[in-house]
Amino acid sequence: MTVRVLVADDHGAIRAGLMLMLGNDPEIEVVGEAADGAAAVRQARALRPDVVLMDVRMPGTDGIAATRQVIAENLGEVLVLTTFDLDEYVHAALRAGAAGFLLKSVEAARLIEAVKLVAAGEGVLAPQVTRKLIAAFAANSREPAPVPSGLDELTDREREVLGCLGAGLSNAQIGSRLHIGETTVKTHVSRVLTKLGLRSRVQAAILAQENGVPAP
Repeated sequence: MTVRVLVADDHGAIRAGLMLMLGNDPEIEVVGEAADGAAAVRQARALRPDVVLMDVRMPGTDGIAATRQVIAENLGEVLVLTTFDLDEYVHAALRAGAAGFLLKSVEAARLIEAVKLVAAGEGVLAPQVTRKLIAAFAANSREPAPVPSGLDELTDREREVLGCLGAGLSNAQIGSRLHIGETTVKTHVSRVLTKLGLRSRVQAAILAQENGVPAP
């Protein structure tokens, strides 16, 4: 199955580079591009891509607001593009429902892999980067993150799965660690998201790390 991708970045050279890398994979089709958030939302409505590669810092409607609209209208999954110095922006984008994030310096193979993972519902999470992101956000936050009521409703197994998500593990890695099948993992992940009222596994990973849920 071909993964349809929309690329949104205000720098033409970066857009061209990303589109070139993606275009080299026969299983990916770049269906459109956008230079700002508003255009990204319009394109997403018209094209219904599987994945939107979204820069967070763009003129007018930024990537965070655009991500929120794309997710709210169920127009596709969002994969955020950023640099290390935009932790707060990335955190906000993930809170808005983005399925993951990549650095703009990403290599072609990793970009292609990430797009396919997001299209398949896996999400993309770099554990070491996310820990830094959360630490930086927490340091700048005046109030502690509220503990979601659904956390106490998780079964022991679901809590283990949540801890694995916090460690950035894929479904296959979670299955291997917990000695269960990938289909079972997907069922547990779905239940965890439902009970916690979350949109994506990346949001679950952030919640797990914020609340100190350990990986087994």
